Amino acid sequence: MPISWDVALGVHPLALELRAHRAEILSSNVANEDTPHYKAKDFDFDSIMRSAIDQQENLTLRRTHTRHIAGPGVGASPLELKYRVPHTPALDGNTVDIELERAEFMTNSLNYATTLRFLDGKFKSLNKAIQGQ
Repeated sequence: MPISWDVALGVHPLALELRAHRAEILSSNVANEDTPHYKAKDFDFDSIMRSAIDQQENLTLRRTHTRHIAGPGVGASPLELKYRVPHTPALDGNTVDIELERAEFMTNSLNYATTLRFLDGKFKSLNKAIQGQ
């Protein structure tokens, strides 16, 4: 019986990809701390994951070519970046709150490591099942 990787690994590969992308966005915010008129960006990780879980549970069609017409539950929603509203606006128009960005980056890094551990556990379980242990 073939293994369905989507079922076996669940949403963890998507979570890992989103966490990596979020790390890039947050590091860009930190790097532009002193850039005038820079607007700090982020996305709502929880809502994207909820949407992905709903799609995974309700998936009825699968696109095998980019020119196929999308049906219900097909395709991923585009990543919508949002601007942060600053607690204390800067005089130069920059909205980066460095303490908030660092805290978000650290939390995201810990969650990335946790997702890696979940995937490692899944692969170990699959390996044991394949070996018949």
